Amino acid sequence: MTESGSAAALKARYGERYRWLLLLSVMVGTMASIMSSTVVNVAIPDMSAHFALGQERAQWVTSGFMVATAVAMLTTPWLLARYGYRATYVGAVLLLLVGGVVGGVASDYNLVLAARVIEGLAAGVVQPIPAVIILYAFLPHEQGRASGIFGMGVVLAPAIGPSVGGILVDWWGWRSIFFMVVPLCLASLWLAYKFVPITGPGGSRANRDSAALDWRGLLLGALGTLCLLNGLVALHNGPGGQAGSLLAVALLAFGVFIWWQRRQTAQGGQPLMDLRIFSYRQFAMGSVVAFIYGTALFGSTYLLPVFMQLGLHLSPSHVGAIMLPAGLVLGLTIPLVGRMADRQPTHWLVMTGLALLALSFGLMVLMRLDSALWILVAFTILGRIGLGFILPSLNLGAMRPLDKSLISQGSSAISFVRMLGGAAGVSLCGIVLEWRLSAHGASLQASAQGSDRMAAFGETFLMLSGLCVLALVAAWQLRTPPPPPQQPTL
Repeated sequence: MTESGSAAALKARYGERYRWLLLLSVMVGTMASIMSSTVVNVAIPDMSAHFALGQERAQWVTSGFMVATAVAMLTTPWLLARYGYRATYVGAVLLLLVGGVVGGVASDYNLVLAARVIEGLAAGVVQPIPAVIILYAFLPHEQGRASGIFGMGVVLAPAIGPSVGGILVDWWGWRSIFFMVVPLCLASLWLAYKFVPITGPGGSRANRDSAALDWRGLLLGALGTLCLLNGLVALHNGPGGQAGSLLAVALLAFGVFIWWQRRQTAQGGQPLMDLRIFSYRQFAMGSVVAFIYGTALFGSTYLLPVFMQLGLHLSPSHVGAIMLPAGLVLGLTIPLVGRMADRQPTHWLVMTGLALLALSFGLMVLMRLDSALWILVAFTILGRIGLGFILPSLNLGAMRPLDKSLISQGSSAISFVRMLGGAAGVSLCGIVLEWRLSAHGASLQASAQGSDRMAAFGETFLMLSGLCVLALVAAWQLRTPPPPPQQPTL
């Protein structure tokens, strides 16, 4: 007898359209998690002034979220196998809802930071799930289309978020942005109880008697991520010995993490990350691209609003208005590229996107205080078109060659690598910006020396452009033969 709430029962009830309803359900929760990661950047200057924070402490509002997200992503395969899609997804969305409310009412910066960590943990669990569903529930010739439609919906969050967030900050202050995720979380919970199955990936029954979570591996991953991030910050602001020590500990922690995962696999245990996924060339190279891409993407997500507000002296609402057209163009680009991904080699699509993204960052050097705003809008749109080529293509190119049993692990691992790059990217942009400001004798607080400050921002954007060019080399290795015929299983 088919269990009520299982993938098979829900598919029998809703028919062929069920997989699209399921995709819509997880899309709403993913939108909430992505909005929570990006919208806060618009409020960083106001939040810094409210709590009298320096640039380094202020950026932890973003970096703390990234670290928590990266670490939590490692747990998603275990949670899905042990508790199934619905319990895992609903628990994460509830956690995201709590984080948003706590951040909105907090009167102490440490509590705001704790709320951001809570939101990051929830986002880390949610974000690998859609890729798992797409690769299990859709046939290969439908996966690009599904990725494109999903991506179009998801990018509405960062497209609309900064625009609405900028207006909210101007009208009601920085606290209001934390409450933006509440309606999306409530809608996502309602959809989850209707369409998200209680079974695990592949339609398997959730097994609560499975092996315990690999806490040692999780702690090692968390230690490596935290030390990496703090080591990057200390490279510029702290003593050289401190930076070297932190980075050495990060390398050691990641080295021990790899050794421990290999040992778990050899002994028949359940590793946090199944390292067999990296034996697939396309996945290994896709992970390299994901790390560099994450560094550039999240670094620029932090840098762009700061550049517009503190470099060009634009208000938060102006920043939102400038970002909105680029977000809408991105939303239109992704479904088109998604359809192309079902017919065209994914490595060409990823490489095209990286080249456009690199060009967009490089062109930011041309911006001056008296430049017309339409030029800034055009450069931003170019970069978002590049993102539109990368987003639906990278996961498919990296994960299609994986064995079905490794899909959950692959989605978790590539998401972790991307977020690890993102956490490093936010810190890296802060470090390079402070370094170039110091080199030019400028300051973010000084009203004078505008041209020197603009030069520092331009050189930071050039660093991001160089990273995208570097990722092109790895993207070429995403070449893969057409996948064999498969049957959809959820």
